[in-house]
Amino acid sequence: MSKLVECVPNFSEGRRPEVIEAITAEVKNIPGVKLLDVKADASHNRVVVTFVGEPQAAKQAAFNACKKAAELIDMEKQRGEHPRIGATDVIPFIPVKNMTMEECVQLADELAQEIAEKLEIPVYLYEEAAKISTRKALPDIRKGQYEGLKTEIGKPERRPDYGPARLHPSAGATVVGARQFLIAYNINLDTSDVQIAKKIANCIREAKGGYRYVRAMGVSVQVGGRDVAQVTINMVNYQGTPLFRVFETVKSEAARYGVNVIGSEIIGLTPMQALLDVAEFYLRLDGFDRKQVLEDNL
Repeated sequence: MSKLVECVPNFSEGRRPEVIEAITAEVKNIPGVKLLDVKADASHNRVVVTFVGEPQAAKQAAFNACKKAAELIDMEKQRGEHPRIGATDVIPFIPVKNMTMEECVQLADELAQEIAEKLEIPVYLYEEAAKISTRKALPDIRKGQYEGLKTEIGKPERRPDYGPARLHPSAGATVVGARQFLIAYNINLDTSDVQIAKKIANCIREAKGGYRYVRAMGVSVQVGGRDVAQVTINMVNYQGTPLFRVFETVKSEAARYGVNVIGSEIIGLTPMQALLDVAEFYLRLDGFDRKQVLEDNL
């Protein structure tokens, strides 16, 4: 039986279409790989690319895209709202079909070694592929971001899993790993006061005693030509903590400051079940079954 893995690399470029096109072209050019989605954000200065393919083909596509990003993105000049440590900031592999998590871990380890050896970019392994327990969570690896890591990478606790204990002159460092499906979810507030978004983020993020499987931060972004405070969230287990619960909490907390939620967005692809859970909650559906979804019966 054929195997299928999803790869969702994040690159530190969301403002130059020609750079994004050059990076995604590297994915499109690999036989056995299908590009599913490209989501760029100028405020975050980041693009999330989603593709699926056979394991070795997906690994090759990820390497080629990383190599191209290293050629075109200079981290000495890059600025944006989203935390980052490199031109190719993170490359996760997710099992989709006939793939085990262990196989994704092996794939991540192989790619990490290849990036370090051929591109001389230091690489950290995270989530299920982490070799060090304190590096399982991505925010722990990104602590201090590119600028902070530049001065701390030589310390024993910050040394990469593969590659030199120094940042690449322009491409910085990269994180590679294996994980389950993650939903990148942003909620926009009717205010430009980013401190409100930061306080709300602290209410919901697991590290501050909020919801389990939720990582969040408050940032300032441009929406419709104006500055808007945003709660940007990574839902690392949408079944453990569903979207609607986080949304309702953010809405409630915002109301405490006299602020409304003006919209939300999902970055990249999401499992259908996550949205069905939201529909079931808000529509108060009784006994709804996935088999009732039309497209699943075609």
